[in-house]
Amino acid sequence: MGRSRRTLPEELLLLALDPATGTTAQPQSLDLGLAGAQLVELALAGRIAPDGDRIAVVVPRPTGDPTLDCALELLRRRGAPVRAVHWIGGPRLGLRQTYLSHLERCGMVAAVPGQMCGVLPTTRYQATDNDISREIRARLDSAIRTGVPPDPRTAALAALAHAVGLGKHLYPGNEGRSSRSRLRDLIRHDPMGGLVAHAVMDVQSGAAVQPRRGPAPAGRPPAPGARSAPEPARGVPMQPRRGSMARAVAH
Repeated sequence: MGRSRRTLPEELLLLALDPATGTTAQPQSLDLGLAGAQLVELALAGRIAPDGDRIAVVVPRPTGDPTLDCALELLRRRGAPVRAVHWIGGPRLGLRQTYLSHLERCGMVAAVPGQMCGVLPTTRYQATDNDISREIRARLDSAIRTGVPPDPRTAALAALAHAVGLGKHLYPGNEGRSSRSRLRDLIRHDPMGGLVAHAVMDVQSGAAVQPRRGPAPAGRPPAPGARSAPEPARGVPMQPRRGSMARAVAH
């Protein structure tokens, strides 16, 4: 996968980056959205495909993007399709920082060190080329304003932006209410983006951890109120310590 086109995780992160503060909006849910954006990008590249509410690897060949290929390899190791909600709901420590560091190396953002309360060190990130962020935003605005069905990439980006709660960041206040509503409606224009966006919202609402009932053993009725154990989450990717994957994504 060449660098002539930005990936969906990169675009989602640039959308979430506040140009005034240098911080990211919705930080708690953004890691979930980035994990979901990786799935959509892999689907657009023809490496995975939806199988009901699960994700199946159909072409294990690397894409050339080390961060995406790490996710693809972890999916391949599962050996069987994995539920999107279990994948997205797995530990995501450092995923946002991994992509921020990646964007910094690509020259799309610049790290600005600072201090919180004059003591704690902090890092803000400023876009180095606001034209990139404006172009991404313009695609969403056009889809919302014209009502013309967007291309799959823009539809998926809209679905993910809605799922992580960026609507109020992008279209604030009462005047942005109709735009937020139309942003939500764009979720129906891309099946994979819709599947992933709903999985992101399910994880946030706690639906991902709800156990599913299984059949009772033969000859024995289930105990009142008994629940089966939830599906194991083996193979859900654990993010490495901060900096380790960041080094791996350098081009």
